Amino acid sequence: MTIRVLVADDHAAIRNGLAMILDSAPDIEVVAEAGDGAAAVRKATALRPDVVLMDVRMPEVDGIEATRRLVADGVCAVLVLTTFDMDSYVYGALRAGASGFLLKAVDAPRLIDAIRVVAAGDGVIEPSVTRRLIHAFAAAQPREVVSPPGLDQLTDRESEVLVCVGEGLSNQQIARRLGIGEATVKTHVSRVLTKLDLRSRVQAAVLAQEAGLVG
Repeated sequence: MTIRVLVADDHAAIRNGLAMILDSAPDIEVVAEAGDGAAAVRKATALRPDVVLMDVRMPEVDGIEATRRLVADGVCAVLVLTTFDMDSYVYGALRAGASGFLLKAVDAPRLIDAIRVVAAGDGVIEPSVTRRLIHAFAAAQPREVVSPPGLDQLTDRESEVLVCVGEGLSNQQIARRLGIGEATVKTHVSRVLTKLDLRSRVQAAVLAQEAGLVG
């Protein structure tokens, strides 16, 4: 199955470079490009790609608002590209429902793999980057530790899985830690998202941080 991708970035050179990298993969096709958030929303709504690779800082409508619109309307999954020093922008994107994020310095194999992961319905949670970023985003926000609605509806195992997601662990790592199968982990993650009314695994990781479940 071919993964259809829309690339949104206001810098033509970067946009073209990303498109070339993605088109080099046999199972990925770049179906459109957009130079701003409004165009990304418009084109994605019309073309229904599997994934939008979304820059954050763009004219007209920025990547955060564009992500919010696409995810809220169930158009497609969104993978955000950013730089580490844009904490507030990335935090906003995650809250908007992005399925993950990558640093713009990402190499080609990692970018291609991330597109595949997001297209498969999972989130891009890379512990070496994610833990630092989520901590930074949470620390940058005025916050009061509260118990989110639905948290008390989780089973003990689902709560354990949520903590692991908050730590940035992959399904494989969670399976090893808890001594269960990866398919079981995926089921638990899906139930956690449903009970907490979340759209993505990354949102679950942020919520775990905000709720004080992860130190």
